[in-house]
Amino acid sequence: MADSTGNAHKEEEDTGGHFEPVIKLTEQVDSKTHEEDEEVLFKMRAKLFRFDSVNAEWKERGTGEVRLLEHKEKKKVRLVMRRDKTLKVCANHLVTDDMKLQPNIGSDRSWVWKVAADISDGEPQAETLAIRFANADNAGLFKEAFESAQQKNTAAAAAASAEAPPKAEEAKPNESPEAPAEKKDEEPAPAAAEPAPAASEPAATEEAAPASTETKAENATEDKAVDDLAKEVEAVKVEDKPEEKAAEEKKD
Repeated sequence: MADSTGNAHKEEEDTGGHFEPVIKLTEQVDSKTHEEDEEVLFKMRAKLFRFDSVNAEWKERGTGEVRLLEHKEKKKVRLVMRRDKTLKVCANHLVTDDMKLQPNIGSDRSWVWKVAADISDGEPQAETLAIRFANADNAGLFKEAFESAQQKNTAAAAAASAEAPPKAEEAKPNESPEAPAEKKDEEPAPAAAEPAPAASEPAATEEAAPASTETKAENATEDKAVDDLAKEVEAVKVEDKPEEKAAEEKKD
């Protein structure tokens, strides 16, 4: 029996096959985390919780390394935390001035703060987060780094506003619609100038007045000539009457 079992084990060892993979993966795909342009300012292992307002209880978001990342160009700092093994994001938000770290009741190694827009789930959501460290010293280091990040973001926002164009220049597009209104007020001016042709009409009448006086003078001279001619005719008739009387007397 012992020999048969030994031979069986040898046969199993000898029958091992080798199979070549059908598809060989020669290209390596680089997975981007969108953290390539950022510098790690703080990193420490902790456990994160979020407050569920519907059920009024704390729920665990995950355990992993909480990090403060500063962008190399924009100089803005954000808080990012990923879960162990899966590396799924459980916290992702900017560190702003309105965030205040408050100690959790009954614990010196835990902090609570409110976030206006956490985008760990893709969409911005208002959250109340709590983080717990291994000891109080680590919690103190996190608070110092968190407050330093707030100061850096304040300085970055001030620098960005200083580089932005002044408000007076931005107001120019709003002033442009008012310009046509001024033009509309000025447009009635040509209407006032329209009566000018009416003023020129008396000139035409004045020019026509000499023509009428000339015609009257010509008519007067013609009438005078007619009157003179009529007088001459009457004078001739008067002169002819004595001769007619003499002729009549001779006939008699």
